Amino acid sequence: MSEMRLGLRENLPQFALLVVLNAFVGAMVGLERTVLPLLGEREFGLSSKTAITSFIVSFGVTKAIINLIAARASDRIGRKPILVVGWLFALPVPFLIIYAPAWWWIDLANVLLGANQAMAWSMTVIMKIDLVGPKRRGLALGLNEFAGYFAVGVMSWVTGYIAAHSALRPQPFYLGIVIAVVGIAVSSLFVRETRPYAHLEAAASPQTSSSVRPSLQNVFYVTSLGNVSLFAACQAGLVNNLNDGMSWGLYPLFFAAYGLGVGSIGIIKAVYPIVWGVLQVVTGPLSDRFGRKE
Repeated sequence: MSEMRLGLRENLPQFALLVVLNAFVGAMVGLERTVLPLLGEREFGLSSKTAITSFIVSFGVTKAIINLIAARASDRIGRKPILVVGWLFALPVPFLIIYAPAWWWIDLANVLLGANQAMAWSMTVIMKIDLVGPKRRGLALGLNEFAGYFAVGVMSWVTGYIAAHSALRPQPFYLGIVIAVVGIAVSSLFVRETRPYAHLEAAASPQTSSSVRPSLQNVFYVTSLGNVSLFAACQAGLVNNLNDGMSWGLYPLFFAAYGLGVGSIGIIKAVYPIVWGVLQVVTGPLSDRFGRKE
């Protein structure tokens, strides 16, 4: 077995595989971006926008809680097991949406999707950071977010196109079955565990030589309230995700009310995450050069 070395060039094949894998993670959530709110209104007869957007609440709450648990667990049992389990959560999602007789099935599907995104997306981020080491973390995260959000946008357009030429379900969600199966296979068979790379970096840094781990409560306090810079980052992330949630749940209904077809809505829905993703390729490396705050 070759000696472990930190760096993008030194670990390029595995890094590239994780970039592609996160595109599949993004595509999984992109399945819902155009079609699902319209499905609630047209097939389930929901008139309340609050009821229709309940799936976003179930998704967001689940993702937030499992993000907290999964990241901590990955330090104990490794990144790869969390990644594989995350993809296993994705597999029932398209089936639940395809066969749902009631809207609570959609809410349940989004609980599972939230778990999938929390585990799979977070692990691809952490694993890339493990591989590249401290010098190019911005680039690693930028490429990860580019792949994920670009795929969200593309899949928003693709599902809108399919729905426009067939129906709101089941046809757009057949892709989800393929995506989940590929994600499980790639994560299980080809992705390597990267936790040893984190240990390698920690061993080389005198500032992290202590074997005492901070408690979860302490980490939560520091990142959420105790450190002003981290608090600002959390606040920015909150606002960013609130905007994204509004776009996900309400924009398809808004545009449909003005007479746009589902194909056109899919094109509009694709623009936001594609621009978001493409700009990550620029901002990620810039943060390595000029700093995160700037």
